[in-house]
Amino acid sequence: MVSRTEEYALRAAVCLARRYGEGTVRARDMAQDTGIPANYLSKILHQLARAGVVVSERGRAGGFTLAAPPSTVVLATVVAPFEPQVQRTRCLLGLPQCSDSNPCGAHERWRTIKEATLEFLNDTTLADVIDSSDARASDC
Repeated sequence: MVSRTEEYALRAAVCLARRYGEGTVRARDMAQDTGIPANYLSKILHQLARAGVVVSERGRAGGFTLAAPPSTVVLATVVAPFEPQVQRTRCLLGLPQCSDSNPCGAHERWRTIKEATLEFLNDTTLADVIDSSDARASDC
């Protein structure tokens, strides 16, 4: 349901959420900790910074931090810069004429899945994800 880029963005945001309040995290360190290719991660982080999800600081002590507390950042905010909401609502079969008034064979079932996914992304914060994964090994 999410692209590889969105997955990486979520993993990076979770990493920053785990370290929230501890100062900046260098992209290179985050890439090592998460297994995300460094160049790809750098592009993702800069896009998140342009969207206001993270803050980028230059210099010797530079790096990235979340722009807001993890309890206030919903997952939809993290993935939004990478796939517009409009694309997330497209037909599963890619049919341009598919709509509520002219549904394809998968329309009703697919709509249920899309709505549940959007609800999850809009209702789940980074803090929720951290709280539910703290018992497992940290990936950051």
